[in-house]
Amino acid sequence: MKAFPDTFLWGGGLAANQVEGAYQEDGKGISTSDVQPDGMWAPIRERTGADWSIKDVAIDFYHRYPEDVALFAEMGFTCLRLSIAWTRIYPNGDEEKPNDAGLAFYDRLFDELAKHNIQPVVTLSHYEMPWTLVKNYGGWGSRQVIAFFERYAKTVFNRYREKVKFWLTFNEVNISLHAPLTGVGIPDDSSKSDIYQAIHHQLVASALAVKACHEIIPDARIGNMLLGGIMYPLTCKPEDILETMQANHTWQFFGDVQSRGSYPGYMLRYFREQGIVLDITDADKEVLKETVDFISFSYYMSGCVTTDEEQNKRARSNILSMVHNPYLPASDWGWQIDPKGLRILLNTLWDRYQKPLFIVENGLGAKDKVESDGTINDDYRIRYLNDHLVQVREAIDDGVEMLGYASWGPIDLVSFSNAELSKRYGFIYVDRDDQGNGTLKRSRKKSFYWYRDIIASKGERLEP
Repeated sequence: MKAFPDTFLWGGGLAANQVEGAYQEDGKGISTSDVQPDGMWAPIRERTGADWSIKDVAIDFYHRYPEDVALFAEMGFTCLRLSIAWTRIYPNGDEEKPNDAGLAFYDRLFDELAKHNIQPVVTLSHYEMPWTLVKNYGGWGSRQVIAFFERYAKTVFNRYREKVKFWLTFNEVNISLHAPLTGVGIPDDSSKSDIYQAIHHQLVASALAVKACHEIIPDARIGNMLLGGIMYPLTCKPEDILETMQANHTWQFFGDVQSRGSYPGYMLRYFREQGIVLDITDADKEVLKETVDFISFSYYMSGCVTTDEEQNKRARSNILSMVHNPYLPASDWGWQIDPKGLRILLNTLWDRYQKPLFIVENGLGAKDKVESDGTINDDYRIRYLNDHLVQVREAIDDGVEMLGYASWGPIDLVSFSNAELSKRYGFIYVDRDDQGNGTLKRSRKKSFYWYRDIIASKGERLEP
């Protein structure tokens, strides 16, 4: 196996609301994630008193990050993708001045990463926003929230301008079409018009963050972040192929706006045919011309599309509506495993945008077993990651420009969809269960040593 480029960044990815805990510590405000204590599909619950969530402590990264960063360094990480909790900086979202304690925490975290020569890749908003902005303003449905986000973005750009050189705006920005509360802070049963108006406000805010980053940190690079759910036609019937093109447009639209600077024609047609009229000002159109420097994305699975209604009734997935592919195996959670789909997606994005690509999420959620001697033999995870990284190498040989690869997540964390710790992704095991029992002790899985060797060999030890 050929080596990866010397400039290629190796690491893993985390989100504040899934690892930090300390959910009301040091002045942190309540976020949308905090009122989704049982996961993104469960009812909203504004909690009081002894009401509890696994995410309140999560894996206690807030207090244990030096130990975790040292473990990442032991594996040879050169990057760590993570997020800043907006509510640690502006607890309610609409304050004039930021929370100093929140800013100081990320200073300490970035300094710890620098000590180990690990580059932070920082997401500004990863599936959370201040709950007060939802209650008092209507989330991203309100144009006012754009200014609040811009203030937050400028605050962290100015504060960490010497410490962070890679930034992302919104995590899986296209999630809003499937989970509006999670993505744009509006009710999940909102109309299409309301969802797309909120999305528009968020896209404008993203472009303003790009502009601010370029002005405040000229030597930084800032990208978007897509949920990369590549779709295949179930058959070669032209109707299935056309339906697949339109299904892929639902996520490509976000990349088109953020990378090309305007709404694509196919989206304008969709709005006309659906009777969707958006408030898009001339000033908005100018702002959207501030385009990202690179494309980052998650990739877990592919799916199929068909016009066959009986097949569509049997469609299964966790977030996206995907028809089962008869040629692919599936994980414990029913996510189909398709390494070659990653190469297809990489080539698709490169051909479409001609901008560097960064895989910031890719991993296998599984039920790990701790053996009597304390070992965890997660060969299934090694196979999954090996096979996907082989396809990354193939895409590089195809001519795709790659910045790096961050597996999700390098340490066990709370899943966002179901608020579970039993769905484990990490190279590092955390002794805690879904009921909150456990010591929080960290231990190395078999995959820990495997990933360390892959990074040290720059990919040469991958098995074809």
